[in-house]
Amino acid sequence: MTLSDQVHARLRDEIMRGEHVPGAALKPQELANLHGVSLAVMREALVRLAGEGLADRLPNRGFAVPSFSDRRWQEIAEARSTVEPAMLRLAIARGDLDWESRVRAAHHRLARTPPFEPGEGEFASAAWSEAHRVFHRALLEGCGNTVLLETFDRLWTASELARRWSGHRNPGRDHVAEHAELEEATLARDADRAAACLARHVTRTAEGLVADQPAS
Repeated sequence: MTLSDQVHARLRDEIMRGEHVPGAALKPQELANLHGVSLAVMREALVRLAGEGLADRLPNRGFAVPSFSDRRWQEIAEARSTVEPAMLRLAIARGDLDWESRVRAAHHRLARTPPFEPGEGEFASAAWSEAHRVFHRALLEGCGNTVLLETFDRLWTASELARRWSGHRNPGRDHVAEHAELEEATLARDADRAAACLARHVTRTAEGLVADQPAS
């Protein structure tokens, strides 16, 4: 990894762990001093984070952590709830036995990975977040369309921060049951039910950020 890669990875982890609160300024010079790197290296890392949806570029050339109220989260959720159910329908129609096995294995790992780990901040752990991504991608891989899968990858990265925030603000949400229902409907080849489950699942993440107070 280059120095820029290392700084980008460290700052990304800090934002994901909640060390920089929603709406907080990300001042390039202060962060460069804190991380012991040049201003150019830090600015490059921040530009990359902005491209991933993990930072906002401000008019005065500064940066900030996106806020809970950012309309972008709702737009990303709308895009995902439109694209992903259609991909899942294709996957159910085209997926073979190997695909079914990958879906079952990915769900097994997700269900048995603790969502929170000591020392990783107040949001979901890196291990659970990766298992979560792998499960959702496995569901859709049966579609066999690389362009659609690349679209999924971009939307997933763009929504990662909102997903972690939403889980923290909605502690009563039953992710385990939602994922189990998704797996069951998909492997039963019930396209209508699976697509509806996935659309609801994606929409609930964005809905969790709308209210001023955490949902009960």
